[in-house]
Amino acid sequence: MPGSDEVEEPVLLLRQGAVLTVTLNRPRSKNAMTEEAWALLGETLRAARADDSVRVVVVTGAGGDFCAGADLKGARSQRHPLVRMHRLSDVALALHEMPKPVIARVEGVAVGAGWNLALGCDLVVASTTARFSQIFPRRGLSVDFGGTWLLPRIVGLQQAKRLALLADFVGADEALRLGLVTWVKTPEQIGTFVDGLAARLADGPPVAMAQSKHMLNEATSQTLREALEAESRAQVVNFATDAPAAVQAFLEGTEPHFEGRWQLRPASPPSEAGTGC
Repeated sequence: MPGSDEVEEPVLLLRQGAVLTVTLNRPRSKNAMTEEAWALLGETLRAARADDSVRVVVVTGAGGDFCAGADLKGARSQRHPLVRMHRLSDVALALHEMPKPVIARVEGVAVGAGWNLALGCDLVVASTTARFSQIFPRRGLSVDFGGTWLLPRIVGLQQAKRLALLADFVGADEALRLGLVTWVKTPEQIGTFVDGLAARLADGPPVAMAQSKHMLNEATSQTLREALEAESRAQVVNFATDAPAAVQAFLEGTEPHFEGRWQLRPASPPSEAGTGC
């Protein structure tokens, strides 16, 4: 029927300057995602990664909910279930490997893979209306979309097991206390807050922030020596990218403008006279 999830685009895109807002758009099913919708989200994330004009991605849901996970009522392809799961995992990897900051704006329900989609973002802004659950056991399923990797790193092993095994619903305040969200805002505040946060991130040095994000993601599996070496290599890149603009702005008492461009000029080719030929 007109206006149903079946005829709406399952993922909507809105560009505002350097900020790309990705809206999950199946509101009649609390934005539960079909295979087609997950695939489209993955394509969108990979396209955003390749687009240098996009500096920040915001992920949100339509109709007052974030995402109810996978649509268990939706049609399934005839592919082997393991192939289908690998395709879902590819979306989680596209999110995790996104070098640009990703903000989850969460209102209403965020459960199952939908909650892990939010947890896979770099920053999570939750409305006071938000409700979270690793709902998998209630569906006879185990955790997916990276939840087994994300949860212990955020809340520790015992709390991760509590959330994953009992499928308790967690409100915004408890999620904040556990470190599962970064900020909690009222429904009236959340839009303005996310817009301001995205603008701040879009003004930052893109290459330096991408390197910081990558190093933080990798740090839990590294020794201190390995982390320090990665930091040193990253700073060398920054010295020839946006750091000169920041130093110049500091000396002039102005705000820096970061372009994320390599500043070193390639060496000029040797003249014919100097080649020894």
